Amino acid sequence: MARYTGPKSKIARKFGEAIFGDDKSFDKKNYPPGQHGNARRRGKKSEYSVQLMEKQKAKYTYGILEKQFRNLFGKANRSKSVTGEVLLQLCESRLDNVVFRMGISPTRSGARQLVSHRHITVNGELVNIPSYSLKAGDVVGVREKSKSLQAIGDSLSANSSVYEWISWNSDKLEGTFVSIPERMQIPENIKEQLIVELYSK
Repeated sequence: MARYTGPKSKIARKFGEAIFGDDKSFDKKNYPPGQHGNARRRGKKSEYSVQLMEKQKAKYTYGILEKQFRNLFGKANRSKSVTGEVLLQLCESRLDNVVFRMGISPTRSGARQLVSHRHITVNGELVNIPSYSLKAGDVVGVREKSKSLQAIGDSLSANSSVYEWISWNSDKLEGTFVSIPERMQIPENIKEQLIVELYSK
């Protein structure tokens, strides 16, 4: 399964945001990586550079590689709605992202692993494809045999996030993907219009 496995703190420092979640090393060094660190003077970035950085940030945030991300953009571009908004909605509708949003895992990479290791069900059926696209009304749950996993229990007890487009039943350890989120409901700090401009060149 293709995914990014390199150093995460370095990537977070590159974008100046803890895009992979809480990170102690990012808190200590929240300046760009490199030999000269904070002292290096960086000139004004070109328009292309700014657009590329935004695309890279979105890819790393959702854990999607270039080919898959480009395919998502193509799908968003073919829709009749606002392309950038649809692109983020498609990213948010991925099964691994929804497992993360529900608090079943504290990180998206952890959520991806839970899905691929067959711990997650959709509408009662086992699904082991992290990029599986959910539809409004789909019920995502923890497989019966996996409900006793300590990692899942710890993550759920530490989770305090609430999203309007997701409902969660802690007794059954399952949640409903109520609706596709509106752009204003998506908390990620991504300027999607820059990504649209980049791919439209």
